Amino acid sequence: MKKAILISALVIVVLAALAWGGMRVIQLTAPEDRNEIPSTRVRKGKVTISVSARGELQGGNSEVLTAPMVGGDLPITSLKEPGEMVKPGDVVVEFDTTAQEYNLREAQADLAEAEQQVIKAEADAQASLEEAHYQTLSTAADVKIAALEVRKNPTLAAVPARQNEIALDAAKNKQAQAEKDFTNKKATAGAGVAIQKAAVEKSRVLAEQAQKQIDSMTLKAKTGGYVAIQQNSNQNTLYYGQQLPDFQVGDAARSGQAVAQIPDMSNWEVSASIPELDRGHLSPGQKVSIRAAAIPGREFRGHVKSLGGTSGSAWDRRFECRIALDETGPELRPGMTSNIQITVEALDDVLWIPSQALFESDGRAFVYLRTPQGFVTRDVELVRRSESQAVITGIAEGDQVALSNPDQNKATKAGDSGGVMKALTK
Repeated sequence: MKKAILISALVIVVLAALAWGGMRVIQLTAPEDRNEIPSTRVRKGKVTISVSARGELQGGNSEVLTAPMVGGDLPITSLKEPGEMVKPGDVVVEFDTTAQEYNLREAQADLAEAEQQVIKAEADAQASLEEAHYQTLSTAADVKIAALEVRKNPTLAAVPARQNEIALDAAKNKQAQAEKDFTNKKATAGAGVAIQKAAVEKSRVLAEQAQKQIDSMTLKAKTGGYVAIQQNSNQNTLYYGQQLPDFQVGDAARSGQAVAQIPDMSNWEVSASIPELDRGHLSPGQKVSIRAAAIPGREFRGHVKSLGGTSGSAWDRRFECRIALDETGPELRPGMTSNIQITVEALDDVLWIPSQALFESDGRAFVYLRTPQGFVTRDVELVRRSESQAVITGIAEGDQVALSNPDQNKATKAGDSGGVMKALTK
């Protein structure tokens, strides 16, 4: 009797174990939305709307050193190292001056020749004037002699007397012509000399211009600071995704192209590229916290200085935002990668959810609210939205909402199951 009871009990235990195991297999293999769809609860409290971005540290009011406007490509023969400290007056960049030195020698030769032409013109003018002056003196003497002969006319016959009068008139005419020629030659000589002097001034200007061009091809620092070498945008052999290299000795720069910068160490800025979606949240003057990647544990305060124009492709529209640092430090360096967080506004006692829990379609905002029948859509009103949080109304605190689209999740799982079943049937 006892043996039968033990056997019955053992059978019952075995059957119970088999039943539990079967139920466990069913639980493990059956899909369950509650575990598969990530969700969160609507919270209420203080929300600080902020915009985060990454930018590059730059010196505000930087001194930009550009290639001189002399035309053509200008090879670089000397260039300071990136980050090298310079003082006012130090040479930062030098360009090849071979062509400009040739132009200077040509201009100097033209100037010397023009100066010799002035000397020759002055000598020729002086000789011409001396000859004309001699002619005026000679004709004046002839007039005096002819006048003396006329004084003899009372004692002479009519014919010789008339001849003396004619000779006096001719001498006076020659004297008048000589004086006129003298005046004309003085004016002509002066004009000739003036023309040659103008040629001298032109040659002198060209020589001075050539010398200024040579001087302009040596770029010196007007302020002290660290040298930041600019990118060489003349490179046209880059592949997609490659970064433009910095200028180096041997590269050629175009006239007016920026080669180096010397940032103002007392006036730092951060240049950040921010998605277009956040533009409506930002305005000049908003507070910003800046953390340089190379200076862990140090936070700098600043404010939004300016917002630039939007650019970029249709799927990645961005705008430049310049952040002015209100406090600086000696450890800052140009080009440091900086993480910025712009405080837009603080909202008290508001309902909020993670941004990924809010969905938008056809101008309406909605969430997927959990109900006993599953997740259903519920329209809400969007008050504010940042990268991580969305402030809403139209829903209660503590409600549970999905972090992803349940319909897409089910469709994905159904597709995966079909794939597994197909694999199994094969």
